[in-house]
Amino acid sequence: MIQRIQTVWLLLSSLVLLGLFMFPYVNYIDLVGLGKNIYVTGVYTSVNNVTSKESSFLLMTIATVVLALVPLFIIFKYKNRKMQLSLIMLQVVLICLFAIWMFVAANNILDLINQSIGASNIGIGFFLLPVSIIFLGLAIRGIRNDEKLIKSAERLR
Repeated sequence: MIQRIQTVWLLLSSLVLLGLFMFPYVNYIDLVGLGKNIYVTGVYTSVNNVTSKESSFLLMTIATVVLALVPLFIIFKYKNRKMQLSLIMLQVVLICLFAIWMFVAANNILDLINQSIGASNIGIGFFLLPVSIIFLGLAIRGIRNDEKLIKSAERLR
């Protein structure tokens, strides 16, 4: 049953979460006028097209890896659909908590330079989390469809 559609949705969810390493979730210009990006791995400064790491977020990096690996773990629990559903619900809650953590971390960094998060400095990374939740919702729908199919097959026997 690993070749079902929910496997594709869970794999896409995992890939989108891994995309947080490639795309910044906040872009801003500091007081000196340097462009800075906040990734899940840390704060990066770009000077003359040379990117240098200013500070790192080790816990956030580890949390991102764990969040990206959970959907892959869920794929291999295909024999226990109820557990898959509960793990996906847990994953959605964890992603929401992670989004709050990202917002608070970015807000703390921007408070140091008297800026706030607005539409002008939100990066692609913030939009990857809702996309991942959408993919997880589609996986839930696929698992429920499988459950209905199995129940209808059992009624025929």
